[in-house]
Amino acid sequence: MYIVAEGELSVTQKGRQLRRLLPGDVFGELAVLYNCRRTATVTALTLVELWAIDRQTYRTIITENAKRQRAEVLAGLRRVKPLQGLSDAALSQLLDSAEERTFAQDEMIIQEGDEGRTFFFILSGQVEVTRSVEGKEEHIRVLKAGDHFGELSLIRNIRRTASCRAQEEVTCIAIAKEDFQELSPMCSQETETAAQEAPPFSEPRRGSFLEGAQNPLQLQDLLPVFYEDGDQRGKPVILGTGGFGTVELVRRVEEGQELFFALKRLRKDHVVQKRQQEHVLMEKKVLRQSRCPFIVRLFATFRDSRHVYLLLEFCQGGELWAKLREARCFSEPVAVFCSACVVEALDYLHAQGVVYRDLKPENLMLDARGYVKLVDFGFAKALRRGEKTYSFCGTPEYLAPEILRHEGHDFAVDFWTLGVLIFEMLVGRPPFHSAEPQKIYSKIMDGIFSFPVFVSESACSLVAKLCRRRPGQRLGNTSSGIRGIRKHRWFSSLSWKKLALRQIEAPTTVLLKQGSPYVNFKRFSVSRQQQPEEEFSGWDEDF
Repeated sequence: MYIVAEGELSVTQKGRQLRRLLPGDVFGELAVLYNCRRTATVTALTLVELWAIDRQTYRTIITENAKRQRAEVLAGLRRVKPLQGLSDAALSQLLDSAEERTFAQDEMIIQEGDEGRTFFFILSGQVEVTRSVEGKEEHIRVLKAGDHFGELSLIRNIRRTASCRAQEEVTCIAIAKEDFQELSPMCSQETETAAQEAPPFSEPRRGSFLEGAQNPLQLQDLLPVFYEDGDQRGKPVILGTGGFGTVELVRRVEEGQELFFALKRLRKDHVVQKRQQEHVLMEKKVLRQSRCPFIVRLFATFRDSRHVYLLLEFCQGGELWAKLREARCFSEPVAVFCSACVVEALDYLHAQGVVYRDLKPENLMLDARGYVKLVDFGFAKALRRGEKTYSFCGTPEYLAPEILRHEGHDFAVDFWTLGVLIFEMLVGRPPFHSAEPQKIYSKIMDGIFSFPVFVSESACSLVAKLCRRRPGQRLGNTSSGIRGIRKHRWFSSLSWKKLALRQIEAPTTVLLKQGSPYVNFKRFSVSRQQQPEEEFSGWDEDF
Protein backbone atom coordinates (compact mmCIF):
# COMPACT_ATOMS: atom_id res chain seq x y z
CA MET A 1 0.00 0.00 0.00
CA TYR A 2 1.30 3.47 -0.87
CA ILE A 3 0.72 6.99 0.45
CA VAL A 4 1.62 9.88 -1.84
CA ALA A 5 4.04 12.28 -0.11
CA GLU A 6 4.92 14.43 -3.12
CA GLY A 7 4.14 14.51 -6.83
CA GLU A 8 1.27 13.45 -9.06
CA LEU A 9 0.28 10.04 -10.42
CA SER A 10 -2.27 8.72 -12.92
CA VAL A 11 -4.52 5.71 -12.30
CA THR A 12 -5.56 3.84 -15.45
CA GLN A 13 -7.48 0.67 -16.18
CA LYS A 14 -7.31 -0.95 -19.61
CA GLY A 15 -5.87 2.27 -21.02
CA ARG A 16 -8.62 4.51 -19.61
CA GLN A 17 -7.70 7.09 -16.99
CA LEU A 18 -9.75 6.77 -13.82
CA ARG A 19 -8.30 9.52 -11.65
CA ARG A 20 -5.20 11.38 -10.54
CA LEU A 21 -3.42 10.96 -7.23
CA LEU A 22 -2.07 13.90 -5.25
CA PRO A 23 -0.18 14.24 -1.94
CA GLY A 24 -2.15 12.58 0.86
CA ASP A 25 -3.91 10.09 -1.43
CA VAL A 26 -3.65 6.34 -0.80
CA PHE A 27 -3.55 3.51 -3.35
CA GLY A 28 -2.89 -0.22 -3.41
CA GLU A 29 -4.88 -0.88 -0.23
CA LEU A 30 -7.09 -3.59 -1.78
CA ALA A 31 -4.11 -5.81 -2.51
CA VAL A 32 -2.91 -5.39 1.06
CA LEU A 33 -6.30 -6.01 2.63
CA TYR A 34 -7.64 -8.86 0.55
CA ASN A 35 -4.78 -10.60 -1.32
CA CYS A 36 -6.19 -9.22 -4.59
CA ARG A 37 -4.28 -8.81 -7.81
CA ARG A 38 -3.72 -5.21 -8.87
CA THR A 39 -6.91 -3.88 -10.49
CA ALA A 40 -5.38 -0.77 -12.06
CA THR A 41 -2.07 0.66 -13.26
CA VAL A 42 -0.53 3.64 -11.46
CA THR A 43 2.00 5.77 -13.37
CA ALA A 44 4.09 8.67 -12.07
CA LEU A 45 3.38 11.93 -13.95
CA THR A 46 6.04 13.91 -12.07
CA LEU A 47 8.89 13.18 -9.70
CA VAL A 48 7.11 11.26 -6.95
CA GLU A 49 7.88 10.46 -3.32
CA LEU A 50 5.85 7.67 -1.69
CA TRP A 51 5.46 6.07 1.70
CA ALA A 52 5.10 2.29 1.37
CA ILE A 53 3.62 -0.25 3.79
CA ASP A 54 4.00 -3.95 3.00
CA ARG A 55 1.13 -6.39 3.54
CA GLN A 56 2.53 -8.08 6.64
CA THR A 57 3.28 -4.78 8.40
CA TYR A 58 -0.15 -3.38 7.57
CA ARG A 59 -1.95 -6.50 8.77
CA THR A 60 0.10 -6.55 11.96
CA ILE A 61 -0.94 -2.95 12.66
CA ILE A 62 -4.60 -3.69 11.88
CA THR A 63 -4.59 -6.87 13.97
CA GLU A 64 -2.92 -5.31 16.99
CA ASN A 65 -5.28 -2.33 16.82
CA ALA A 66 -8.31 -4.65 16.63
CA LYS A 67 -7.04 -6.69 19.60
CA ARG A 68 -6.40 -3.55 21.63
CA GLN A 69 -9.80 -2.04 20.88
CA ARG A 70 -11.62 -5.28 21.65
CA ALA A 71 -9.74 -5.68 24.94
CA GLU A 72 -10.61 -2.09 25.91
CA VAL A 73 -14.29 -2.57 25.11
CA LEU A 74 -14.44 -5.88 27.00
CA ALA A 75 -12.73 -4.26 29.99
CA GLY A 76 -15.31 -1.47 29.88
CA LEU A 77 -18.21 -3.91 29.62
CA ARG A 78 -16.94 -5.81 32.68
CA ARG A 79 -17.57 -2.63 34.71
CA VAL A 80 -21.26 -2.61 33.76
CA LYS A 81 -23.28 -4.03 36.68
CA PRO A 82 -25.79 -6.14 34.71
CA LEU A 83 -22.88 -7.76 32.85
CA GLN A 84 -20.58 -8.49 35.79
CA GLY A 85 -21.95 -11.99 36.31
CA LEU A 86 -21.10 -13.09 32.78
CA SER A 87 -18.12 -15.29 31.98
CA ASP A 88 -15.44 -13.99 29.64
CA ALA A 89 -16.76 -16.24 26.87
CA ALA A 90 -20.32 -15.01 27.35
CA LEU A 91 -19.20 -11.38 27.36
CA SER A 92 -17.21 -11.97 24.18
CA GLN A 93 -20.25 -13.53 22.53
CA LEU A 94 -22.40 -10.59 23.61
CA LEU A 95 -19.93 -8.19 22.00
CA ASP A 96 -20.13 -10.26 18.80
CA SER A 97 -23.88 -9.57 18.77
CA ALA A 98 -23.40 -5.84 19.17
CA GLU A 99 -23.77 -3.24 16.44
CA GLU A 100 -21.46 -0.28 15.94
CA ARG A 101 -23.50 2.90 15.44
CA THR A 102 -22.42 6.44 14.58
CA PHE A 103 -24.46 9.52 15.54
CA ALA A 104 -24.04 12.99 14.02
CA GLN A 105 -23.49 16.10 16.13
CA ASP A 106 -26.69 17.11 18.00
CA GLU A 107 -28.41 13.83 17.07
CA MET A 108 -30.61 12.40 19.83
CA ILE A 109 -29.40 8.93 20.83
CA ILE A 110 -32.05 8.15 23.43
CA GLN A 111 -35.09 10.20 24.42
CA GLU A 112 -36.40 10.52 27.96
CA GLY A 113 -39.68 8.62 28.32
CA ASP A 114 -39.06 6.22 25.42
CA GLU A 115 -39.01 2.48 26.00
CA GLY A 116 -35.48 1.28 26.72
CA ARG A 117 -34.31 -1.73 24.74
CA THR A 118 -30.67 -0.88 23.94
CA PHE A 119 -27.48 -0.35 25.95
CA PHE A 120 -24.70 1.89 24.61
CA PHE A 121 -20.93 1.87 25.17
CA ILE A 122 -19.11 4.94 23.81
CA LEU A 123 -16.10 4.31 21.56
CA SER A 124 -15.46 7.94 20.58
CA GLY A 125 -17.01 11.37 21.00
CA GLN A 126 -18.96 13.02 23.81
CA VAL A 127 -22.58 12.59 24.86
CA GLU A 128 -24.59 15.10 26.91
CA VAL A 129 -27.07 13.65 29.40
CA THR A 130 -30.10 15.82 30.22
CA ARG A 131 -33.34 15.41 32.17
CA SER A 132 -36.63 17.26 32.00
CA VAL A 133 -37.32 19.16 35.26
CA GLU A 134 -40.57 21.13 35.44
CA GLY A 135 -40.69 21.36 31.68
CA LYS A 136 -37.09 22.53 31.34
CA GLU A 137 -34.12 20.51 30.09
CA GLU A 138 -31.54 20.21 32.87
CA HIS A 139 -27.90 19.27 32.18
CA ILE A 140 -26.80 16.22 34.18
CA ARG A 141 -23.32 15.31 32.92
CA VAL A 142 -21.15 14.64 29.85
CA LEU A 143 -20.11 11.10 28.92
CA LYS A 144 -16.98 10.34 26.90
CA ALA A 145 -15.18 7.37 25.33
CA GLY A 146 -15.22 4.38 27.69
CA ASP A 147 -18.44 5.47 29.40
CA HIS A 148 -21.80 3.77 28.96
CA PHE A 149 -25.51 4.45 29.36
CA GLY A 150 -28.83 2.62 29.13
CA GLU A 151 -27.62 -0.51 30.95
CA LEU A 152 -30.80 -0.97 33.00
CA SER A 153 -32.73 -1.58 29.78
CA LEU A 154 -30.99 -4.96 29.53
CA ILE A 155 -32.62 -6.36 32.66
CA ARG A 156 -35.78 -4.32 33.25
CA ASN A 157 -38.78 -3.14 31.30
CA ILE A 158 -38.34 0.56 31.98
CA ARG A 159 -38.63 3.82 30.12
CA ARG A 160 -35.66 6.11 29.65
CA THR A 161 -35.15 8.37 32.66
CA ALA A 162 -32.95 10.83 30.77
CA SER A 163 -32.07 11.96 27.26
CA CYS A 164 -28.67 11.51 25.61
CA ARG A 165 -27.57 13.74 22.74
CA ALA A 166 -24.34 13.63 20.71
CA GLN A 167 -22.27 16.77 21.39
CA GLU A 168 -20.09 15.86 18.42
CA GLU A 169 -19.90 12.88 16.12
CA VAL A 170 -20.22 9.86 18.41
CA THR A 171 -19.52 6.17 17.76
CA CYS A 172 -21.05 3.62 20.12
CA ILE A 173 -21.34 -0.11 20.58
CA ALA A 174 -25.08 -0.84 20.83
CA ILE A 175 -26.29 -4.02 22.54
CA ALA A 176 -29.96 -4.94 22.23
CA LYS A 177 -31.91 -6.44 25.11
CA GLU A 178 -32.87 -9.40 22.89
CA ASP A 179 -29.21 -10.21 22.28
CA PHE A 180 -28.44 -10.04 26.00
CA GLN A 181 -31.28 -12.49 26.67
CA GLU A 182 -30.02 -14.75 23.85
CA LEU A 183 -26.74 -15.44 25.63
CA SER A 184 -25.80 -19.07 25.15
CA PRO A 185 -26.00 -21.30 28.20
CA MET A 186 -22.88 -23.09 26.97
CA CYS A 187 -20.94 -19.92 27.76
CA SER A 188 -21.67 -20.15 31.47
CA GLN A 189 -18.78 -19.83 33.92
CA GLU A 190 -18.84 -23.56 34.66
CA THR A 191 -18.57 -24.51 30.99
CA GLU A 192 -15.82 -22.00 30.38
CA THR A 193 -13.81 -23.23 33.37
CA ALA A 194 -14.08 -26.82 32.15
CA ALA A 195 -13.03 -25.76 28.66
CA GLN A 196 -10.02 -23.86 30.00
CA GLU A 197 -8.86 -26.80 32.09
CA ALA A 198 -9.19 -29.28 29.24
CA PRO A 199 -6.58 -29.41 26.47
CA PRO A 200 -7.75 -28.28 23.01
CA PHE A 201 -7.45 -31.89 21.85
CA SER A 202 -7.98 -35.13 23.67
CA GLU A 203 -5.21 -37.69 23.54
CA PRO A 204 -5.25 -39.50 20.20
CA ARG A 205 -7.31 -42.65 20.19
CA ARG A 206 -5.39 -45.01 18.03
CA GLY A 207 -7.19 -47.72 16.17
CA SER A 208 -7.34 -48.85 12.58
CA PHE A 209 -6.90 -51.84 10.35
CA LEU A 210 -3.19 -51.55 11.22
CA GLU A 211 -3.71 -52.47 14.87
CA GLY A 212 -2.23 -55.82 15.76
CA ALA A 213 0.10 -55.89 12.79
CA GLN A 214 3.49 -57.34 13.69
CA ASN A 215 5.34 -54.86 11.48
CA PRO A 216 4.42 -51.17 11.21
CA LEU A 217 3.25 -50.03 7.81
CA GLN A 218 6.03 -48.65 5.63
CA LEU A 219 5.72 -46.30 2.69
CA GLN A 220 7.15 -48.96 0.40
CA ASP A 221 4.29 -51.32 1.38
CA LEU A 222 1.89 -49.11 -0.61
CA LEU A 223 1.49 -49.91 -4.29
CA PRO A 224 0.34 -47.40 -6.92
CA VAL A 225 -2.91 -48.01 -8.79
CA PHE A 226 -2.73 -47.61 -12.57
CA TYR A 227 -5.37 -46.54 -15.07
CA GLU A 228 -6.66 -49.55 -16.97
CA ASP A 229 -8.23 -47.73 -19.91
CA GLY A 230 -8.24 -44.50 -21.90
CA ASP A 231 -5.39 -42.22 -22.91
CA GLN A 232 -3.75 -42.56 -19.51
CA ARG A 233 -3.76 -46.33 -19.43
CA GLY A 234 -0.75 -47.63 -17.50
CA LYS A 235 -0.17 -44.31 -15.70
CA PRO A 236 -0.64 -43.94 -11.92
CA VAL A 237 -4.05 -42.69 -10.77
CA ILE A 238 -3.88 -39.11 -9.49
CA LEU A 239 -6.93 -38.15 -7.41
CA GLY A 240 -6.02 -34.48 -7.07
CA THR A 241 -3.29 -31.90 -7.48
CA GLY A 242 -2.44 -28.69 -5.66
CA GLY A 243 0.24 -26.10 -5.12
CA PHE A 244 2.22 -28.31 -2.75
CA GLY A 245 1.84 -31.76 -4.28
CA THR A 246 -0.55 -34.50 -5.33
CA VAL A 247 -3.02 -37.01 -3.94
CA GLU A 248 -2.48 -40.48 -5.39
CA LEU A 249 -4.55 -43.65 -5.26
CA VAL A 250 -2.58 -46.47 -3.64
CA ARG A 251 -3.41 -49.97 -2.45
CA ARG A 252 -2.27 -52.61 -0.03
CA VAL A 253 -3.20 -56.26 0.31
CA GLU A 254 -4.11 -57.08 3.92
CA GLU A 255 -5.03 -60.68 4.79
CA GLY A 256 -6.01 -61.38 1.19
CA GLN A 257 -8.13 -58.23 0.93
CA GLU A 258 -7.20 -55.35 -1.37
CA LEU A 259 -7.47 -52.03 0.48
CA PHE A 260 -7.40 -48.62 -1.22
CA PHE A 261 -6.08 -45.37 0.25
CA ALA A 262 -5.45 -41.78 -0.78
CA LEU A 263 -1.79 -40.84 -0.34
CA LYS A 264 -1.27 -37.10 0.00
CA ARG A 265 2.28 -36.23 -1.04
CA LEU A 266 3.53 -32.71 -0.17
CA ARG A 267 6.77 -31.17 -1.38
CA LYS A 268 8.73 -30.04 1.65
CA ASP A 269 10.64 -27.33 -0.22
CA HIS A 270 7.38 -25.72 -1.41
CA VAL A 271 5.86 -25.96 2.07
CA VAL A 272 8.88 -24.14 3.54
CA GLN A 273 9.05 -21.55 0.74
CA LYS A 274 5.38 -20.64 1.28
CA ARG A 275 5.74 -20.81 5.08
CA GLN A 276 3.00 -23.41 5.38
CA GLN A 277 4.68 -25.67 7.94
CA GLU A 278 2.21 -24.71 10.67
CA HIS A 279 -0.77 -25.48 8.41
CA VAL A 280 0.57 -28.90 7.44
CA LEU A 281 1.32 -29.80 11.05
CA MET A 282 -2.14 -28.63 12.13
CA GLU A 283 -3.80 -30.80 9.48
CA LYS A 284 -1.85 -33.81 10.71
CA LYS A 285 -2.68 -33.04 14.35
CA VAL A 286 -6.42 -32.60 13.78
CA LEU A 287 -6.77 -35.67 11.57
CA ARG A 288 -4.68 -37.89 13.84
CA GLN A 289 -6.94 -37.12 16.80
CA SER A 290 -10.29 -37.15 15.00
CA ARG A 291 -12.64 -40.12 15.15
CA CYS A 292 -15.75 -38.93 13.38
CA PRO A 293 -17.58 -40.73 10.55
CA PHE A 294 -18.00 -37.38 8.78
CA ILE A 295 -14.29 -36.51 8.76
CA VAL A 296 -11.78 -38.28 6.53
CA ARG A 297 -9.61 -40.76 8.44
CA LEU A 298 -5.83 -40.48 8.74
CA PHE A 299 -4.13 -43.89 8.99
CA ALA A 300 -0.43 -43.06 8.92
CA THR A 301 2.16 -40.41 8.06
CA PHE A 302 5.60 -40.71 6.48
CA ARG A 303 8.47 -38.49 5.44
CA ASP A 304 11.64 -38.57 3.45
CA SER A 305 14.16 -35.91 2.45
CA ARG A 306 11.87 -34.38 -0.17
CA HIS A 307 8.24 -35.06 0.85
CA VAL A 308 5.87 -35.57 3.73
CA TYR A 309 2.98 -38.00 3.25
CA LEU A 310 -0.46 -38.46 4.78
CA LEU A 311 -2.14 -41.82 4.22
CA LEU A 312 -5.85 -41.01 4.15
CA GLU A 313 -9.13 -42.83 3.82
CA PHE A 314 -10.08 -43.18 0.14
CA CYS A 315 -13.46 -41.57 -0.54
CA GLN A 316 -14.55 -43.45 -3.64
CA GLY A 317 -17.44 -41.11 -4.52
CA GLY A 318 -15.13 -38.23 -5.41
CA GLU A 319 -15.39 -34.49 -4.77
CA LEU A 320 -18.76 -32.97 -3.98
CA TRP A 321 -17.66 -29.96 -6.04
CA ALA A 322 -17.34 -32.10 -9.18
CA LYS A 323 -20.80 -33.60 -8.63
CA LEU A 324 -22.26 -30.13 -8.13
CA ARG A 325 -20.71 -28.89 -11.38
CA GLU A 326 -22.14 -31.89 -13.23
CA ALA A 327 -25.62 -31.47 -11.75
CA ARG A 328 -25.49 -27.62 -11.82
CA CYS A 329 -27.45 -27.62 -8.58
CA PHE A 330 -28.70 -30.22 -6.12
CA SER A 331 -32.24 -31.20 -5.29
CA GLU A 332 -33.38 -30.23 -1.81
CA PRO A 333 -33.15 -33.79 -0.38
CA VAL A 334 -29.54 -34.08 -1.58
CA ALA A 335 -28.65 -30.63 -0.20
CA VAL A 336 -30.33 -31.43 3.14
CA PHE A 337 -28.37 -34.68 3.47
CA CYS A 338 -25.01 -33.15 2.52
CA SER A 339 -25.54 -30.19 4.85
CA ALA A 340 -26.49 -32.50 7.72
CA CYS A 341 -23.25 -34.46 7.28
CA VAL A 342 -21.34 -31.17 7.45
CA VAL A 343 -23.23 -30.13 10.60
CA GLU A 344 -22.16 -33.39 12.25
CA ALA A 345 -18.52 -32.78 11.30
CA LEU A 346 -18.57 -29.17 12.54
CA ASP A 347 -20.26 -30.18 15.78
CA TYR A 348 -17.51 -32.74 16.41
CA LEU A 349 -14.71 -30.26 15.62
CA HIS A 350 -16.17 -27.46 17.73
CA ALA A 351 -16.59 -29.84 20.66
CA GLN A 352 -12.85 -30.58 20.32
CA GLY A 353 -12.07 -26.85 20.32
CA VAL A 354 -11.25 -26.68 16.60
CA VAL A 355 -12.59 -24.11 14.12
CA TYR A 356 -12.43 -25.39 10.51
CA ARG A 357 -12.38 -22.11 8.49
CA ASP A 358 -12.32 -23.54 4.97
CA LEU A 359 -15.73 -25.05 4.25
CA LYS A 360 -16.53 -25.26 0.52
CA PRO A 361 -17.62 -27.98 -1.95
CA GLU A 362 -14.01 -28.65 -2.94
CA ASN A 363 -13.25 -29.79 0.61
CA LEU A 364 -16.09 -32.29 0.83
CA MET A 365 -15.76 -35.86 -0.42
CA LEU A 366 -18.31 -38.62 -0.94
CA ASP A 367 -17.56 -42.12 0.27
CA ALA A 368 -18.73 -45.30 -1.46
CA ARG A 369 -22.15 -45.04 0.24
CA GLY A 370 -22.62 -41.38 -0.67
CA TYR A 371 -21.94 -39.99 2.81
CA VAL A 372 -20.10 -36.65 2.95
CA LYS A 373 -16.72 -36.34 4.67
CA LEU A 374 -14.75 -33.22 5.50
CA VAL A 375 -11.16 -33.11 4.17
CA ASP A 376 -8.23 -30.65 4.03
CA PHE A 377 -7.55 -29.19 7.47
CA GLY A 378 -4.76 -26.76 6.59
CA PHE A 379 -6.73 -23.75 7.88
CA ALA A 380 -8.09 -25.46 11.01
CA LYS A 381 -7.15 -23.86 14.31
CA ALA A 382 -7.51 -24.74 17.98
CA LEU A 383 -9.49 -22.10 19.91
CA ARG A 384 -11.02 -21.77 23.35
CA ARG A 385 -14.47 -20.29 23.86
CA GLY A 386 -14.24 -16.51 23.95
CA GLU A 387 -10.88 -16.50 22.15
CA LYS A 388 -10.37 -14.85 18.75
CA THR A 389 -7.93 -15.48 15.92
CA TYR A 390 -6.92 -12.85 13.37
CA SER A 391 -5.57 -14.77 10.36
CA PHE A 392 -6.84 -13.80 6.92
CA CYS A 393 -7.67 -17.17 5.39
CA GLY A 394 -10.35 -18.92 3.38
CA THR A 395 -11.88 -18.85 -0.09
CA PRO A 396 -13.06 -15.39 -1.30
CA GLU A 397 -16.72 -16.33 -1.87
CA TYR A 398 -16.90 -17.98 1.57
CA LEU A 399 -15.15 -15.39 3.75
CA ALA A 400 -17.16 -14.12 6.71
CA PRO A 401 -17.47 -10.34 7.24
CA GLU A 402 -15.44 -10.38 10.47
CA ILE A 403 -12.48 -11.90 8.59
CA LEU A 404 -12.65 -9.13 5.99
CA ARG A 405 -12.84 -6.52 8.73
CA HIS A 406 -9.73 -7.99 10.43
CA GLU A 407 -11.54 -7.72 13.77
CA GLY A 408 -10.99 -11.29 14.96
CA HIS A 409 -13.07 -14.40 14.34
CA ASP A 410 -14.00 -17.68 16.00
CA PHE A 411 -16.31 -20.69 15.58
CA ALA A 412 -19.04 -18.48 14.09
CA VAL A 413 -17.21 -18.35 10.74
CA ASP A 414 -18.05 -22.03 10.21
CA PHE A 415 -21.77 -21.27 10.49
CA TRP A 416 -21.45 -18.44 7.95
CA THR A 417 -19.71 -20.77 5.49
CA LEU A 418 -22.36 -23.43 6.10
CA GLY A 419 -24.99 -20.94 4.95
CA VAL A 420 -22.95 -20.09 1.85
CA LEU A 421 -22.49 -23.81 1.11
CA ILE A 422 -26.23 -24.53 1.36
CA PHE A 423 -26.97 -21.64 -1.00
CA GLU A 424 -24.39 -22.86 -3.52
CA MET A 425 -25.69 -26.44 -3.44
CA LEU A 426 -29.27 -25.29 -4.09
CA VAL A 427 -28.52 -22.53 -6.61
CA GLY A 428 -25.30 -23.68 -8.27
CA ARG A 429 -23.28 -20.61 -7.30
CA PRO A 430 -22.38 -18.83 -4.04
CA PRO A 431 -24.59 -15.94 -2.88
CA PHE A 432 -21.67 -13.51 -3.17
CA HIS A 433 -19.93 -13.95 -6.51
CA SER A 434 -18.00 -11.91 -9.05
CA ALA A 435 -15.00 -12.33 -11.32
CA GLU A 436 -13.16 -9.74 -9.19
CA PRO A 437 -12.35 -10.60 -5.55
CA GLN A 438 -12.77 -7.02 -4.29
CA LYS A 439 -16.34 -6.95 -5.65
CA ILE A 440 -17.03 -10.23 -3.85
CA TYR A 441 -15.77 -8.67 -0.63
CA SER A 442 -17.93 -5.57 -1.10
CA LYS A 443 -21.02 -7.77 -1.52
CA ILE A 444 -20.13 -9.76 1.60
CA MET A 445 -19.70 -6.57 3.63
CA ASP A 446 -23.06 -5.28 2.36
CA GLY A 447 -24.59 -8.63 3.30
CA ILE A 448 -27.29 -8.38 0.65
CA PHE A 449 -28.18 -11.33 -1.56
CA SER A 450 -31.36 -12.70 -3.08
CA PHE A 451 -32.74 -16.19 -3.54
CA PRO A 452 -34.08 -17.57 -6.83
CA VAL A 453 -37.82 -18.28 -6.74
CA PHE A 454 -37.29 -22.06 -6.84
CA VAL A 455 -35.53 -22.14 -3.44
CA SER A 456 -37.92 -23.15 -0.66
CA GLU A 457 -38.92 -20.73 2.08
CA SER A 458 -37.40 -22.97 4.76
CA ALA A 459 -34.04 -23.06 2.95
CA CYS A 460 -34.10 -19.26 2.58
CA SER A 461 -34.83 -18.94 6.29
CA LEU A 462 -31.94 -21.19 7.30
CA VAL A 463 -29.38 -19.51 5.02
CA ALA A 464 -30.47 -16.05 6.17
CA LYS A 465 -30.03 -17.05 9.83
CA LEU A 466 -26.61 -18.60 9.18
CA CYS A 467 -25.36 -15.64 7.13
CA ARG A 468 -26.10 -12.87 9.60
CA ARG A 469 -23.39 -10.24 9.55
CA ARG A 470 -23.06 -10.11 13.32
CA PRO A 471 -21.45 -13.40 14.40
CA GLY A 472 -23.19 -13.41 17.77
CA GLN A 473 -26.58 -13.53 16.05
CA ARG A 474 -25.87 -16.44 13.69
CA LEU A 475 -27.81 -19.62 14.10
CA GLY A 476 -25.47 -22.12 15.72
CA ASN A 477 -23.77 -19.37 17.71
CA THR A 478 -26.75 -18.33 19.86
CA SER A 479 -28.27 -19.77 23.02
CA SER A 480 -29.47 -22.94 21.29
CA GLY A 481 -25.99 -23.68 19.92
CA ILE A 482 -25.74 -26.12 17.04
CA ARG A 483 -29.01 -27.68 18.23
CA GLY A 484 -30.73 -24.66 16.74
CA ILE A 485 -29.49 -25.72 13.30
CA ARG A 486 -30.57 -29.33 13.78
CA LYS A 487 -34.05 -28.23 14.87
CA HIS A 488 -34.59 -25.88 11.93
CA ARG A 489 -37.58 -26.92 9.82
CA TRP A 490 -35.42 -27.37 6.70
CA PHE A 491 -34.08 -30.54 8.35
CA SER A 492 -37.50 -31.78 9.52
CA SER A 493 -37.44 -34.76 7.12
CA LEU A 494 -34.10 -36.01 8.47
CA SER A 495 -33.44 -38.32 11.43
CA TRP A 496 -30.28 -37.02 13.06
CA LYS A 497 -29.95 -40.19 15.12
CA LYS A 498 -30.04 -42.41 12.03
CA LEU A 499 -27.62 -40.11 10.26
CA ALA A 500 -25.10 -40.37 13.11
CA LEU A 501 -25.39 -44.16 12.93
CA ARG A 502 -25.13 -44.06 9.12
CA GLN A 503 -28.48 -45.83 8.82
CA ILE A 504 -29.91 -43.50 6.17
CA GLU A 505 -29.84 -44.47 2.51
CA ALA A 506 -27.96 -41.51 1.11
CA PRO A 507 -29.82 -39.61 -1.66
CA THR A 508 -26.39 -38.73 -3.08
CA THR A 509 -25.96 -42.27 -4.45
CA VAL A 510 -27.70 -41.10 -7.64
CA LEU A 511 -24.65 -38.89 -8.24
CA LEU A 512 -22.16 -41.77 -8.07
CA LYS A 513 -20.86 -43.64 -11.09
CA GLN A 514 -20.24 -47.37 -10.91
CA GLY A 515 -17.08 -49.00 -12.18
CA SER A 516 -13.39 -48.83 -11.32
CA PRO A 517 -12.34 -47.35 -7.95
CA TYR A 518 -11.35 -44.08 -9.64
CA VAL A 519 -14.38 -43.69 -11.93
CA ASN A 520 -15.75 -40.74 -9.91
CA PHE A 521 -12.55 -38.73 -10.21
CA LYS A 522 -11.33 -36.38 -12.92
CA ARG A 523 -8.31 -37.70 -14.77
CA PHE A 524 -5.28 -35.51 -14.22
CA SER A 525 -2.46 -35.33 -16.70
CA VAL A 526 0.60 -34.91 -14.51
CA SER A 527 3.79 -34.29 -16.44
CA ARG A 528 7.09 -35.61 -15.16
CA GLN A 529 8.56 -32.91 -12.94
CA GLN A 530 12.07 -32.18 -11.81
CA GLN A 531 13.04 -33.87 -8.55
CA PRO A 532 12.34 -31.48 -5.62
CA GLU A 533 15.18 -30.09 -3.57
CA GLU A 534 15.99 -31.97 -0.38
CA GLU A 535 14.87 -30.21 2.81
CA PHE A 536 16.42 -30.90 6.23
CA SER A 537 15.23 -28.08 8.52
CA GLY A 538 13.46 -30.62 10.77
CA TRP A 539 10.00 -29.03 10.95
CA ASP A 540 8.53 -32.42 9.99
CA GLU A 541 10.31 -34.55 12.59
CA ASP A 542 6.97 -35.77 14.02
CA PHE A 543 5.84 -37.25 10.70
